[in-house]
Amino acid sequence: MKNSMKLPQKLMLLGAGELGKEFVIAAQRLGNYVIAVDRYADAPAMQVADCSEVISMLSADDLEAVVAKYKPDFIIPEIEAIRTEKLIEFEQRGITVIPTAAATNYTMNRDRIRELASKKLGIRTAKYDYATSEEELIAVSDEIGFPNVVKPVMSSSGKGQSVVKDKSEVEQAWKYAIANSRGDSQKVIVEEFIDFEIEITLLTIKQWNAPTIFCSPIGHRQERGDYQESWQPAEISDEMILSAQSIAKKVTDALGGAGIFGVEFFITKDEVIFSELSPRPHDTGMVTLISQNLNEFELHLRAILGLPIPNIEQFGFSASAVILATEQLDSIAFTGVAEALSEKDVDIRLFGKPNAHPYRRMGVALAKGNNILEAREKAKRAANQVKIIRND
Repeated sequence: MKNSMKLPQKLMLLGAGELGKEFVIAAQRLGNYVIAVDRYADAPAMQVADCSEVISMLSADDLEAVVAKYKPDFIIPEIEAIRTEKLIEFEQRGITVIPTAAATNYTMNRDRIRELASKKLGIRTAKYDYATSEEELIAVSDEIGFPNVVKPVMSSSGKGQSVVKDKSEVEQAWKYAIANSRGDSQKVIVEEFIDFEIEITLLTIKQWNAPTIFCSPIGHRQERGDYQESWQPAEISDEMILSAQSIAKKVTDALGGAGIFGVEFFITKDEVIFSELSPRPHDTGMVTLISQNLNEFELHLRAILGLPIPNIEQFGFSASAVILATEQLDSIAFTGVAEALSEKDVDIRLFGKPNAHPYRRMGVALAKGNNILEAREKAKRAANQVKIIRND
C-alpha cells in the first residue's frame, strides 16, 4: 500500500451502526465515497453515507451482488455476522479487505482468535473451552469451575454474555448466549472468571508502511457483557502498558493488514491477560471522540488509506457513558439533551437508530474532567439526563 494513494477512494462499509457512522463522517471529511450496507434500512451510518444497501451479509449471493454493483476499492467490515469466506474471494480479485480477509475470518469468532493467541502465539489467556449443547455446557462448566463466563462465539458488542456462579445458572446462560448469537453459530465459549483489577482496551493502529502505534489505554466497565462506560487514560503502570503493547503487537502482526484493532485485556495485580480483539474501532473507544486530537475513527481511516499519523495527543482525563433505551419504541424522541449539554466539557452523540428496545445503545455522553472520577461522574450524569420517549 503506497502513501501516495489518490483521493477519493470508494469504501464499502459492511455494518452500518454507530461506530460505522463516525467512520463515515471521518471518511467523508477527506472526500471519500462511502457505501453503507446493513441488514435493516436507515441504520446510523446510512444516514451520512453517500448511498446505502440493505442485504443479508450472511448471504454470499447478496454480498456478490452489492460488490459487483459498486466495485469498491476497500471493503471494511464493521460487524461480526458476515459470510467471511466471500471476503476471501473479493480479496483474491484485488479488492482490499480491512484488515485482511484472513484476519476478518479469524476475528469474527471468539474461538478462532483465542486459539491463535493461546495455542499458536503462546499468549496468556483465561482458561477456556467450548460447548455446542446445554449438556456439553454443564460438563465444560464443571471442568472450568465456577464462577465462569459464558459467551456466544459470535455476537455483537458483547451481547449474550453471562457470569455463571453455580450449576443452577447454566441453563439460563445457555439460552441467553444462543438467543444473542450472531450468524449461524450454535456454539458458546466458557471462560475462567478472572478476578481483575481493571479491564482495558488498547487501541492498536497497524499501518501499511509505518510502525504499529498505540493510543493511551482505555478502562471500561461492562454489564450484561456490554460496554456501559469507558475512560482514558486507564490507571495502570508503565510496565503493564508495555506488556499490553507487546502482546497487542504480537497478535496484530500475526493477523496482518492495516487499520485499528481494539485489543482487550484483563489487568490483575500481577498479570496482563489477553481477552478479546476486534479488527475495527471499538465501542469503548468512543471516548476518543473527546479525549484525543485524532479519534479512533480518524485513526482507522488514516491507517487504511496509508495516510501519515504524525502524533496522537491525549487531552487528559476523559470518559464516556452510554445512553440506553429502557422500553420498546417504534418511533423515538429525546428529552434532556439541553440539560446534559449545560455542563462544561460535556458532549452528546445520538446515534439515530430508528427504534428502541430495552438496553439498546441509543447514544453516548462524553466528558472531560480534572481527574478520572470527575470525568466519569460528569459523563454518567449527562447520560442519565437524556431520556428516550415515544415520538407521538
